[in-house]
Parts: sequence; structure tokens; C-alpha cells
Amino acid sequence: MLSEVLVVSAPGKVILHGEHAVVHGKVALAMALNLRTFLRLQPQSNGKVSLNLPNVGIKWAWDVARLQLLDTGFLEQGDVTAPTPEQVEKLKEVAGFPKDSAVTECLGLVSFLYLYLTICRKQRTLPSLDIVVWSELPTGAGLGSSASYSVCLAAALLTACEEIPNPLKDGDLVSRWCEEDLELINKWAFQGERVIHGNPSGVDNAVSTWGGALRYQQGKISSIKRPPALRILLTNTKVPRSTKALVAGVRNRLIKFPEIVDPLLTSMEAISLKCERVLDEMAMAPALEQYLVLEELIDMNQHHLNALGVGHASLDQLCQVTAAHGLHSKLTGAGGGGCGITLLKPGLEQAKLEAAKQALTGCGFDCWETSIGVSGVSATQPPPWMVPSSKDWAASDRSHTAIPPRSPFLDYSRGPQLLISRSWSGPTQVFSPSAFFGQATQAHWLSLCLLWSQPGSGAERGP
Repeated sequence: MLSEVLVVSAPGKVILHGEHAVVHGKVALAMALNLRTFLRLQPQSNGKVSLNLPNVGIKWAWDVARLQLLDTGFLEQGDVTAPTPEQVEKLKEVAGFPKDSAVTECLGLVSFLYLYLTICRKQRTLPSLDIVVWSELPTGAGLGSSASYSVCLAAALLTACEEIPNPLKDGDLVSRWCEEDLELINKWAFQGERVIHGNPSGVDNAVSTWGGALRYQQGKISSIKRPPALRILLTNTKVPRSTKALVAGVRNRLIKFPEIVDPLLTSMEAISLKCERVLDEMAMAPALEQYLVLEELIDMNQHHLNALGVGHASLDQLCQVTAAHGLHSKLTGAGGGGCGITLLKPGLEQAKLEAAKQALTGCGFDCWETSIGVSGVSATQPPPWMVPSSKDWAASDRSHTAIPPRSPFLDYSRGPQLLISRSWSGPTQVFSPSAFFGQATQAHWLSLCLLWSQPGSGAERGP
């Protein structure tokens, strides 16, 4: 059983091309989004297994001895099998939730319990663990936040129970698991997603596990080799939408106008295939001309999506605002509101980008300057300067856009690029965020600091 602290992170996802067309058997391209979920797992000796989800203000703890005595014959022990609706309802009872409750946060806890009980059941006794999960991803925005959560849980629990080895070696700051271990992580994460969503496609957890870019068609998922990391502006219009209703709307339009809509779907697949070829070429030698082709594909696909009826006034506004600054945007995911992506080609003037971000923010949208095509689930060396804080977060700290609270162990006087550790003992040390995350954003550094400053989950709530 793992004895040291484990820190894991996994990316979100965006659909680059092929949304809605994929429902009708066409190719879709998904890419790993550099907004990540972070998990800290800490072995305990207090007889509790606890889960802290500060983004949504939930802390829950269970008595391990009580879980150990449960009749868990309803679970397939140690095997990666799909959870049944009956199992999910039984787990709700174990978690202390009312039957038929389907709140996302509730299902997130049930998903954790399912993974904990099934993965850890091979142990002689269930382990006492304290787990904190913090995410940069907004929930319900179609960015794969639940899959990123499930992948982090699966990777951490499998590693803690030594079903897979900790990939971190001496001197490693960030490391990834081997292909065989990633396969197992992905299989368990998919079961966690099934608890939350019922019948997911498996794309979101696959992207979060392997990272990079994936091609999806009729249930078959394959990796695109060596995709380039593309800089994007991700914009959340914050307009709620129903994926189920939008998918049904496209289907109805196809039934009503087959001669019109079917060629649209075929054309959308051609856009995906062309984009795949361009990404493959860019792996060899990226050139400005290739970015110009990607911009054209984005424009064409957005028009196609509008023709399918999944656009929205907020998305039109997003596209118009960015076009006024010479940028190219499209919706990502279900449409009808939600999120859009804007490609940022190399050499873009920062002043032009800042002006576009300011204009979008002025529309009431949330913006993130980030990238896609990034690495998948990874283990990260815990920060050497921090200890769990005794301070609870304020409600504002739980927002995905919140600035992490100032830690008493960090001196911010030298700016965000260098943080000075003032530990309880030993000399003062200076650390650079890039030393831990390479090309990752400063936000990842702050997220890791915020994750590490969380108090233990304790036993504030539980059955």
C-alpha cells in the first residue's frame, strides 16, 4: 500500500471538429485541454476515507471499518465491469443519499465510492485515505470535467493500492504511466463516468487519459500521433443548454431535410479528415500556412453547425467579436450556448489578443488563454514547501476562476514567476513554476498551491 503523498492531474477536453456529425457515424476530433483537474491523495491512520471537493464546497467522510463490514457482494471485486443502475442506487444508500437523487455532485461522490470499493477491495483492509480534488475546469460546460475527475481518481486509487506503479522516480517532477497502465486507468475511469452519466461515449476519459488528440468514429477511438499543441482562447458564454435536446433537433432536421442535412454531415466529416491531415503535417514542421488552413476549417465548420440548428446568439456574438480582431472561432461541444474556441496562431500581437479578451469579457463571457493537444494524466511531485493549511476556503475561493488564497508559507513579493518558500525549518528556497510544469500555464502552479493548501477533509459530513 502506498505510504507517501500522491499528486495526480488530468486535462479536460474540447471537440475540435465533428460535434453532432459524430452522432451519425462521422469522424470527430477531440483534443486534451490545458485546464486540468488536480488530486492530492494522502494516506491516513484515522480510520476514515474522506473526499474534499472545494470547487463545489463538498466535504464527505466515511468510516473505513463500517465500509469494511458492508455487504459489497453487489460489486464485482477487482474486475473492471460496468456498474448497473441497481449498484448505483445501492451505493447512494451507502453514501447516505436519498434514492433517485441525480445531482451531479451526488453522483460524483457515488462514483468515488464505486471506484474506491471496487479497486481497493483486493486489499486486506480498505485503506484510510484523505483525498482532495480541485479543478480548473468549469462544470457542465462540455469540457470533460467529470471525466478528468474520474481519471484522476482511477489513477490515484490504482497507484495507492499498487495495482500500477508510481511512475515518479528519484528526481522526477512530472511523470506519466506506461501504455499498459494507462489502459487500466482509462478502463476504470470509464466506469466512473458511467456512474455519473449512465451511457457516455468514452471519448472524454480517453482524451483525459492519453492526452494529445484522438479520432472517434462509431465507438472506435484512436490516437493521432504527435499532434501539435495549439494555443487557443476558450470562451464560456455561460448560456445553459440541453445536449439531449440539441442532438434531437439535429436528428429531426435530418429526417425532415435528408437531401440537405446528410451532405452537411458528410462535409463536416471532410473538415475533420482535412484537419487530421494538417495536424499530422504540423507534427513534422509547423508553418503559418497550416494555421491559415486551420482557420478556414474553423470558419466553415461553424457555418455548418449553424445550418444544423445548434448555434446560438451568444456564439454568433463570440464569433463576431473575435473576427473583429482578426481571429477565427467556432463552438465546441453541443452548441446552443456553452463554449467556443478561438485559434491563436503564432506571432499574434499580445495587444490584439488582450483587446479581444476584454471585448469578450465585456459581453459577460468567461475567457481562458490556454492550449490544446497537451499531455494526459500525470503524476506530479508534491510541492516541497507546503503543508496542509488549517484555513477553510471562502465561497469565492471555490470558483474555477478564483485566485488561490495567499499561503503563509509563500512570499509573493518577487512576482508569480518565483515563489519563495519559508518553511518551518531549513533554509529559504526559491522555486520556479516552470520547474514543475514545463510549458504549462501559471494557473497550474496556482492550482497546485491551492490544492496543497487545503485542510484535511475530516469528517464534516457522512452517513
